[in-house]
Amino acid sequence: MLISVVAFLGVFTTVVLVHELGHFLAARQAGVPVYEFSIGFPFSPKILTLFKHRETEFTLRLLPLGGFVSFSKDGDEEAADLFGASMGHRALIMSAGSLFNIAFAFLLFIVVFAMGKHMSVPDAMVTSVKTVWLVITGTVDFIIKTFSGHGSWEGLSGPVGIAAIAGKAASKGILNLLYFTGMLSMSLGIMNLIPFPALDGGQLLMLFIEAIKRKPLSIRTYQAVNLVGLAVFLILTVLVTYQDIARLMA
Repeated sequence: MLISVVAFLGVFTTVVLVHELGHFLAARQAGVPVYEFSIGFPFSPKILTLFKHRETEFTLRLLPLGGFVSFSKDGDEEAADLFGASMGHRALIMSAGSLFNIAFAFLLFIVVFAMGKHMSVPDAMVTSVKTVWLVITGTVDFIIKTFSGHGSWEGLSGPVGIAAIAGKAASKGILNLLYFTGMLSMSLGIMNLIPFPALDGGQLLMLFIEAIKRKPLSIRTYQAVNLVGLAVFLILTVLVTYQDIARLMA
């Protein structure tokens, strides 16, 4: 049990921080200020400021799960700097997290194939590319079938299911854990591009609507849509977690 919890915290936090690093670096490249880069769950209290670079505080939160970047300054929930950026820069910032997750998985797969299957680095790179492509197409196919009513939600795992899988992977050695980390990173990257409110894909969809209308949506509209999306996302998380527990107890 302890191995599962530690492995879950380590793996999940790593892939989330890679995702947030993508947002952070894209924002820096676009000239959009990032006021906080935090390790830990967003809604847990800040316990420590590790250091500060330019306008960004690098902080540690009480609950060591995941991480986030904040474009809001001193309690300003409107993130005016982000919404004041060009549509192209905002699209780059929103998509960079998922792109970093996919690139991170590609690198991990190279290590796994080179060390675990004793491939040459070029062969491991080719196999990694094929694996990334298979995961992308497989995940997209799963999403389409699930939301169109032709698939099953049983393939989804919440925090409990992921922890159980992480524990099993960790018990089988570092290469198995690295492979699982790559798979989770791919899943996080792809799922975040779904055009669903509160996800990066939802933000990209709203940007697309702005492009069609040739008029920016209000910040209040973004906030309302994200709030509804977050509520639905939390409900789905509870349902999937219940499914995980039922599956483990069966």
